Amino acid sequence: MKWLREMTLRQWRHGDPVLDPNRNVHIASEHVDSILKKVGVHGGLDEQRLRQAWQTVAGDFVAKHAEPESFRNGVLVLKVVQPSMRFHLEQLKGKMLNNFHRELGKGVVKQIRFKIG
Repeated sequence: MKWLREMTLRQWRHGDPVLDPNRNVHIASEHVDSILKKVGVHGGLDEQRLRQAWQTVAGDFVAKHAEPESFRNGVLVLKVVQPSMRFHLEQLKGKMLNNFHRELGKGVVKQIRFKIG
């Protein structure tokens, strides 16, 4: 009668019991690198490292009035508090790029754009 019990349970469960319930479960970290490459983030530059470099590159005064908003495909977008600060930073853009190259390496930050927010 064991076979009858097993058959009844199989029908009641709508199939055989699952041998490995985690067989189709994936960890997000398995796929994060490929997703980041698709959206344009290469080399593992994390936000914390970019923000630390920004503090060094900009200095205290400028860092209080502008902050990194996004970084994609080598383009850093800085959110600036007011138009006069944007004008000031536009004048310093070349120097800031050189400072970023010194801090993070050449080719990481290729362009800087500003957004008034």
